[in-house]
Amino acid sequence: MAKIEILLPAMGEGVIEATITKWLVQKGDRVEEDDSLLEVATDKVDSEIPAPEAGIIKELLLKEGDIPKVGDALLVLETEKEEPSSDRSEVILEVERLTEKSQDPEIAKDKSTEKIKGVEQDGLSQLANRTQSGKFLSPLVRQIAAKDGISIEELDTIDGTGKEDRITKDDLFNYIHNKKSTEKPEHPDDSLRTSDKIEPVVPLASKPVASGIGDEVIEMDRMRKLIAEHMVHSKRTSPHVTSFIEADVTNMVIWRNKIKDSFLKKEKQKITFTPLFIEAASKALRDFPMINVSLDGTQIIVKKKINIGMATALPTGNLIVPVIKNADEKNLVGLAKSVNDLANRARLNKLNPDEITGGTFTITNFGTFQNLSGTPIINQPEAAILGVGAIIKKPAVIETEMGDAIGIRHLMILSLSYDHRVVDGALGGMFLKRVSEYLENFDPNRTL
Repeated sequence: MAKIEILLPAMGEGVIEATITKWLVQKGDRVEEDDSLLEVATDKVDSEIPAPEAGIIKELLLKEGDIPKVGDALLVLETEKEEPSSDRSEVILEVERLTEKSQDPEIAKDKSTEKIKGVEQDGLSQLANRTQSGKFLSPLVRQIAAKDGISIEELDTIDGTGKEDRITKDDLFNYIHNKKSTEKPEHPDDSLRTSDKIEPVVPLASKPVASGIGDEVIEMDRMRKLIAEHMVHSKRTSPHVTSFIEADVTNMVIWRNKIKDSFLKKEKQKITFTPLFIEAASKALRDFPMINVSLDGTQIIVKKKINIGMATALPTGNLIVPVIKNADEKNLVGLAKSVNDLANRARLNKLNPDEITGGTFTITNFGTFQNLSGTPIINQPEAAILGVGAIIKKPAVIETEMGDAIGIRHLMILSLSYDHRVVDGALGGMFLKRVSEYLENFDPNRTL
């Protein structure tokens, strides 16, 4: 018999800690290999930690609400093997790799020019993980604080709304926003006229809404809070513009209806319209690479890879965006399998943190709920998001050799929301037109 420590595994680039949200086992329980042991949550995704092999739970080393770092021991498992087979060395090597990467001179910023109020910005802030009064600071909060030059003393003055007065991203964003809106301009030319002065924005948390008799009050779950923070942050960050276009996708619908049964029989996979949308968007992003960008201050980062996120509704009513990496390099069969796999595992809460990060462009499908269109919110730090509406049969004018005629066509509305800081109407409009052209010119005789 051997006892091994189960460690918090590496959970994706930039993730160095997680919160234990729920233990799924108790001391003395018998578990089999791959049985789920506990649920953990990061700033990106909720995950389950599986048992590496069968055995008996001898001890739980942490409790719910604790925040272990990658490589920390979570529990002790007694196995029937004579030699322990802990994954400690592999996890520690991953932690060291991440640390070395953040210190790589080719990746890290020049520290001699990146000091703001004495705080170094080298990916993960050098701020302490607690303020002088003991408020916990997550790596994400410390990174944001370092980027905006918020000192440890300033952080100590912020009222945290998280568990045990923990300062959340939203708390810090509200503080930074209010600070900037109340600061005096440094140059006379920058001053606002009296009639143009902007009143400081009061944080949402300070504006309680009274509930009436019979109203039901429901506390947001953790994922809904993260979604809310992400959406508010996006609207604060990017000036959104949305363009629309109607596409005739009759050929695409005919083709899909013709091959869906044979595709299911051959590939053991259903083929939906989603991989077709992703294929068209990938081609258009190659044609217009300035849509596949992110903005860092005044620097535009043109992404080499085309990683497309697909907004996926969960049974809980929440939303998650798994990412298909290098979508432009996959054929249609590969895209269909990736879409089905990621969507299924998203609904089962089986996604890995790496599978919801690194996106460069997002697609959201309003048509799933028979909605005609919508104005999607950009998934930061991307620059644009494509919304696809329901495909509806309608009478339409058809150009023929004999002249115009009226026919029944399959039409849909595409909407593109884009960041007007880096994408103007002309570029956004041309990109959206190109996506519609790829869909409209779909070959109904295409073979796989």
